[in-house]
Order: sequence, then C-alpha cells, then structure tokens
Amino acid sequence: MKSLFLLLNSLQSLISDVSLETIQNWFIYNPKQPLLFNSALFLGLFIIFYFIYIVSRKTHYFRITYVVLFSLFFYYKCSGIYFLLLIFSSVVDYSLSRLIYVEPIKFYRKFYLILSLVINLGMLVYFKYTNFFIDNFNGLFNGSLAFEDIFLPIGISFYTFQTLSYTIDVYRKELEPTKSFVDFLFFVSFFPQLVAGPIVRASDFIPQIYEKLQLTKEDFNKALFLIIGGLLKKAVISDFISTNFVDRVFDAPNSYTAFENLMASYGYAIQIYCDFSGYSDMAIGLALLMGFKLPPNFRTPYQSGSITEFWRRWHISLSSWLRDYLYISMGGNRKGNIRTYFNLFMTMFLGGLWHGASWKFVFWGVLHGMALVVEKFFGQFIKLPKNVFIRIIQVFLTFHFVVFCWLFFRAKDFATAFQIAENISKIQFNLEQWHTIILGYQNVFLLLLIGFVWHFLPQSITDLKERLFGKLPFWVKAIVLGFVFWIVYATASAGTQPFIYFQF
Repeated sequence: MKSLFLLLNSLQSLISDVSLETIQNWFIYNPKQPLLFNSALFLGLFIIFYFIYIVSRKTHYFRITYVVLFSLFFYYKCSGIYFLLLIFSSVVDYSLSRLIYVEPIKFYRKFYLILSLVINLGMLVYFKYTNFFIDNFNGLFNGSLAFEDIFLPIGISFYTFQTLSYTIDVYRKELEPTKSFVDFLFFVSFFPQLVAGPIVRASDFIPQIYEKLQLTKEDFNKALFLIIGGLLKKAVISDFISTNFVDRVFDAPNSYTAFENLMASYGYAIQIYCDFSGYSDMAIGLALLMGFKLPPNFRTPYQSGSITEFWRRWHISLSSWLRDYLYISMGGNRKGNIRTYFNLFMTMFLGGLWHGASWKFVFWGVLHGMALVVEKFFGQFIKLPKNVFIRIIQVFLTFHFVVFCWLFFRAKDFATAFQIAENISKIQFNLEQWHTIILGYQNVFLLLLIGFVWHFLPQSITDLKERLFGKLPFWVKAIVLGFVFWIVYATASAGTQPFIYFQF
C-alpha cells in the first residue's frame, strides 16, 4: 500500500507539473519542433492512438476515418497549414482518376492524366524549385529577381510520387479506383510512411484497406523488432555520429586532418544509411502494428558489388518508382543500346534533381547515372568470374564510389566537397596520429564500428536475432523497448534530430 501511495503521489506531482501551455503545444504546430517518430510526444500520442485503434478494429469505416484524421493531425504537426495541400492533391488525383477510369475516349483519358501531372508536378516545382530557378536565372542573365519566401512542406516529394503512381496505374488499367475518397485519402496520408517513405504503390496497399484487420504474434514481434532497431539506428548511431563528428568536419574540412576527413566521409555513409533505413524500419514496424504490410526499403546496400545492385538495395521504393514510371515510360531498354544508356542517365539525372533544388544533387545523380551506363556498356563484353575474392573487390570499389558521391550529397557546396576529396588524397600512414584521433573520438568511432558491423552482418544472423527476440516473454520485450528509449534520450546531445530525408 505504501508503494502504491508513493506511486500515486508521483503521478499527481507529474500531472501538476504539466501546464496548460504545455498541453496546448502538444496539439499546435511548432516549426522548430516537427513531430518525429523518435520524440517522446509521438510515443505518447501513438500509445493513445493505438489503444483506440485496436478497440475499434472491427468497425471498418470508423477505423479508416480515425486513421485519416490522426494522419492529417500528424502531418499538421509536421508542416502546419500545409496539410491542406495534401488534401488538395488527394482531391485532384481522386477526381481525375475516376474520370480516367470511366472515360472511353483515349484522348480525354490522356488529357486527364496530363492534367494530373501538371497539377502535381507544378506544386512540387513551385514549392521546391522556384528559388533554384530564380538563382540560376540571375546567374545566367545577370538578373536581380528576388528570392521568394517559400516553405517546403515536409514529404511533398514522397506523397506527390505516391498519388501520381495511383493515377498512372489507373490510366494503364492496372488498378481500379478506390471505393471512396476516404479510402484514397487513407492511402495517401497513412502517417507511418507519409513524410519520408517508403513510397507505397496503390496496387500493393489499397487492397489491404478492405481486408479484415489481423495482427499475428509473429507480425507483432517483427514490428517491435523493427521499431527498436530503427530507433537505435536513427537516434543513437546516426544522430550521435552526426552532431559529434560528421557535421563538424563537413562544416570546416581544412580544420581537420586528412584521416578525420576520410573518417567523416565514412561516417556520413553510415549516418545517412542509419538515418533513412532507421526511419523506414520504424515506418514499416508501425504499419505492421496496425495490420498493414509495407515493402522493405533497404537491403544492406553497402554490400552491393555494383552500382546497379546498389540501386536495387538502396531506397528500393524510390528506385523502383523511377524505373517503372520514368525509365520505362521513356522507353526503357526497348529502343536500342544508345537510347537505353540515355534513359538510364536521364533517370538518375532527374532522380538527383528530385532529391534537392541544387546542382550538387544533380551532379550526385549524374555520377550514379554515368556509373550505370558504364556498367551496362562493359557488362556486354566483360564477364568476371564469381568467387569470394572478386566479390570483395567489387564491394570495396562500389562502396568507395558511393562514399565519394555522398560528398556532393552532404557538403554545403561543390567547393567543400572537392576540398574534402583533396584533403583525403593527401592522407599518409601515421599510426600514432590515427590512434590519438581515435581516442579523442572514441565514442564516435565505436558507434561507427557498430554501425558498419551491423550493416555487414549476414542476413542469417539478423533473422536469428529476430527469432530470439520473438521468443522473449512480453514483459521482457517491454523492458527492452523501455531501455532503448532510455538509451535514445541518454545519448541525445542536441535534442531530437529531424530525419535527413525530411528536406526532400
């Protein structure tokens, strides 16, 4: 009784410390604090949301509407009033897709498709590329156009691609429209993957809306395993490496040694992987808790033996989207070798531009496009033997090409990227200096090592860890999850960090 009394007193004290202003902030958009999966606020909101969701699992229409409303609230907490843009985009594509579906005349069907493309891509161009075009116009023609004060809504690139895929699939007669607008809005706004993917295909996701909600013990265990792993990747490895090492070197590369420049380059490679795959793991896990299965978005991409293989393992939902809706639409490999090379190059060129309104992103895409073309061309004539030694060399070369390309993705400008590359080229073997640097950043280098070991673990070991986790009693899993959250906040050095891909 005494313990219970003390617990009640603690809870009462905790509640009394929560002011009315704090409660209001939970529900009002704050541009400096967007709602993130790795935040305490999201954890609290999701627990409340999930309880009601499970209770209402047998009432289909209420459950669907409830998730839509929570998803719109989630997006409001990420982008403020721009959640209305998401609704507008959904209304446009839902309406035009139904017109496409019932229209027998091919000319009008194509007209509705083009209208959808113009509206969606027009919004994307305005919010994402207006100042990019102004900057380039001023530079080319010595103009003096003023930059616009435009807010980039979080995730606009992702949900634009998602709604476009739906409209194109309906036009290609590969998909029937949803039964209602609420169902379509559920597909577009589904909060686990709304702001940073995976980019879900309508043909994969929409049929799940109409299925009976089922959550098996295996799905529940897998969901928790993914969420725990995603939290550790993002909030422990990625954030700590970023704030305590990578950001410092990339901000002033000449203030650091060649070895530190090299390690910061490796650091960013594992940072962006852990950040983005961590988000994807959490998104897939949260969706699985709700009874929805999203496709995997990463499959140990740094184990790739070629750039072609890398893009089959990295950001799979984006690369497959670019392949199916851009590369194939341009003709794919059906119009001869020269056209195939051009299509590959342009797909990666536009893929780079999709990532950001800057020439350095375009250059990053161009490098990958050129690599794909080179591999495609020489692959016709060179057939390497398949053995472990050759595979290790291929993985080593591919990984370092990817790391080199990441320099332009991460650096603030071309000058910084080339400066880091130049600094690395001057590296000299100095074991004593390296040892001193490693000791100075021992926690960073330890997490770097953990990140790379985790990434290069054989899939069989990862599967074994998941099976062992599934066999733990529920209360032990709860303790593990609580311990992970404690680690997340114990290692947070600068508050909750936004995900890298939120800027795209």
